[in-house]
Amino acid sequence: MMHALRLHPGDELMGSLKQYCSDNKLAAAYIATCVGSLKAATLRLANADRDRPNEIKTYDQRFEIVSVVGTISCEGAHIHLGLADATGASIGGHLISATVFTTAEIVLGEVPCITFDRQFDDATGFKELVVVRRQD
Repeated sequence: MMHALRLHPGDELMGSLKQYCSDNKLAAAYIATCVGSLKAATLRLANADRDRPNEIKTYDQRFEIVSVVGTISCEGAHIHLGLADATGASIGGHLISATVFTTAEIVLGEVPCITFDRQFDDATGFKELVVVRRQD
């Protein structure tokens, strides 16, 4: 099943995605597409691992959304965000938070008979995806 939603100026991207999945009881959702713009974003950069603290960077500027991918459930989310600034330069990372500038047009897909769970993985130091088959 597919779901579509639009976020408005000032909406928070990560929180809105989690809330939508919770409200609609989506146990295994994925982001099929997202276009729009942001006025701020906080990203965890790619150098984090078990033994080094996360490098988190906040950007307070306008961006075009060029890519959003990830998995979402009532148990949590793992979303990566790619952005382009006014010069076309791009940045990306693990989405912590982001504020919509004009719009975010989002299509979510739902995987039937599956639940996305998140459990702490001692090897990585993060809550990682665990795929669980449901008997619906």
